[in-house]
Amino acid sequence: MEKEIPILKTLLEKASDYGKTSYELVKLKALDKASGIISSYIMNTVVFMLLGLVLLFFSFGIAIWLGDILGKLFYGFFAVTSFYALVAIVLHFIFHKIIKKRIRNSIIKNALK
Repeated sequence: MEKEIPILKTLLEKASDYGKTSYELVKLKALDKASGIISSYIMNTVVFMLLGLVLLFFSFGIAIWLGDILGKLFYGFFAVTSFYALVAIVLHFIFHKIIKKRIRNSIIKNALK
């Protein structure tokens, strides 16, 4: 009977160590996933911000150029604004569901990597 107690004690210690190790492993895997997702979205945000700046300055250039062609500077800005409004309407009514689905799938794909 006395031999069974040290074996049981050793078994309980090993089970406890296994539980602690499994818990730490789950924490580290969750941290790895979260850091991967966050870093990916931070990088994408930086790229989109830079592309936004490029588009902004390109739009200013086009608007000034069109304003010069049309005779008044603000006509060019109205033309560029109208173009972007038309693009926004088309994106919203035609491609809204497709874009939403792709973004959702991208988030799920990154979470399950």
